[in-house]
Amino acid sequence: MSGEAKGGREAQLKHTGLRPGWTTGACATAATTAAYTALLTGEFPDPVTITLPKGQTPAFALAVESPGDGTATAGVVKDAGDDPDVTHGALVRSTVRALPPGSGVVFRAGPGVGTVTLPGLPLDVGEPAINPVPRQLMREHVARVAAEHGAAGDVEITISVDDGEEIARSTWNGRLGILGGLSILGTTGVVVPYSCSAWIDSIRRGVDVALAAGETHVAGCTGSTSEKTVVAEYGLPEIALLDMGDFAGAVLKYVRRHPVPRLTVCGGFAKLSKLAAGHMDLHSARSQVDKGFLARLAREGGADEELAEAVAHANTGLAALQSCAAAGVPLGDLVAVAARDQALEVLRGAPVAVDVICIDRAGTVVGRSAVR
Repeated sequence: MSGEAKGGREAQLKHTGLRPGWTTGACATAATTAAYTALLTGEFPDPVTITLPKGQTPAFALAVESPGDGTATAGVVKDAGDDPDVTHGALVRSTVRALPPGSGVVFRAGPGVGTVTLPGLPLDVGEPAINPVPRQLMREHVARVAAEHGAAGDVEITISVDDGEEIARSTWNGRLGILGGLSILGTTGVVVPYSCSAWIDSIRRGVDVALAAGETHVAGCTGSTSEKTVVAEYGLPEIALLDMGDFAGAVLKYVRRHPVPRLTVCGGFAKLSKLAAGHMDLHSARSQVDKGFLARLAREGGADEELAEAVAHANTGLAALQSCAAAGVPLGDLVAVAARDQALEVLRGAPVAVDVICIDRAGTVVGRSAVR
């Protein structure tokens, strides 16, 4: 294979010609790193460099430097690259305050950052809507700065977003019970930009490259966590990984015309429940988790009427999954089978064997179908 013919997520992004950006989680980590450094040294590093989960080391210019009485605040303006992200241009601030030894790292929601009020999210009710990966990233950077300056690393971190409550009205946070502002998100720290036409074209190129390399098994993945899952499950090389994002239909229709002997579809449970219900575009702006559909699947899997009603009225797909798991109803498997069957319908008899794997946010497999 020539040096030019490369596949996988990075090759797809390069092929689109779109500029990636940074998540709110990455911005919060940069602001926190700068603020804690200033708290310990009196000087704000500008730009401030952080290390992301995949090893990238971006540098962020500071838009805010504000020393306080026992605190320090730094702010970073989010650059979402070429992605049409509602948080592009938002000012993410972090205020860091030292805590007594042994306190650990405590997170607070400042103005413009939401608070979790309903179950079914990867955070407890009452917690600030700062997702697990950004929290871990901030903890790691606090520990690194503390080690450099001989400090204990026990701090309170308050994240805020200017005009975040207003921006959040353009998101689904309110429906999810996240009140008062935005969520601080990101699993890789990088915003992968999506122009529908450019990304679908990159999916097609990914299939072409895999076929030209002689690959007989490819995986359509909704993101980096699902990519890690299929690599762990099947040992697939990077060239066999298709970053389909929300465009499940684009993968299936192109593979129908350009068959690969085996296709695995892997993604989050809630997202793949949309495919199971017949949606080919899995973006939250264009399709929603159908709780009534999940309740019907749960009944087919042995759920009694009380459980089915709980699923139908669950706050999130994850909450529905958890309710069924507690009752021994394999909702994850049922969704995976239904998603596989929908995929086979789109493939219209093309010589492609399909299986589906559903995961949770941590990458744990919560449902799978047989290959068919």
